[in-house]
Amino acid sequence: MPRPVMIRAEQTEDALGIRRVLLAAFPTPDESELVDDLRAAGRLMISLVAMAAEDLVGHIAFSPVTLGSVSGGVGLAPLAVTPDHQRRGIGSALVRAGLEASRAGGASFVVVLGDPGYYGRFGFQPASRWHLTDDYHGGEAFQAVVFRPEGLSARGGRVHYAPEFARFGPNESPGESVGTD
Repeated sequence: MPRPVMIRAEQTEDALGIRRVLLAAFPTPDESELVDDLRAAGRLMISLVAMAAEDLVGHIAFSPVTLGSVSGGVGLAPLAVTPDHQRRGIGSALVRAGLEASRAGGASFVVVLGDPGYYGRFGFQPASRWHLTDDYHGGEAFQAVVFRPEGLSARGGRVHYAPEFARFGPNESPGESVGTD
């Protein structure tokens, strides 16, 4: 019988557990190093963990993005669930909690590079709807949820992730671990 999962904010002592989740969920250490770098730079705006009993089994991070002179945007990346806990709704619970925390924290919009079929369930739509583009040539995978449309320019523009994302080239994108849900 699966153990109930609790979603909560990252605590200082969670850093090693988050690293383990990211290393287990992704083929390279890039996402783990990204989260460490965002944390060290003070740009890990929202960092939530999924706990199954005493085990940290999932993580989601949100960091600031810029859109010209517009502030208040955040980027969702990465999302990860340990392989042995995937396909149990943990990823969905993390996304929902993260979006609610973003809205409650005053974010104007949230962007993500990921599977449209997966993220569409949470209200994400192609970012091109708001004339937004990204540095990773994400196309339909580059999506947005807009909480405050007045927080976006009618002209749209290019969304830039935090400098710590520079480790990902223009054809690579920080994403979600395969099978998070």
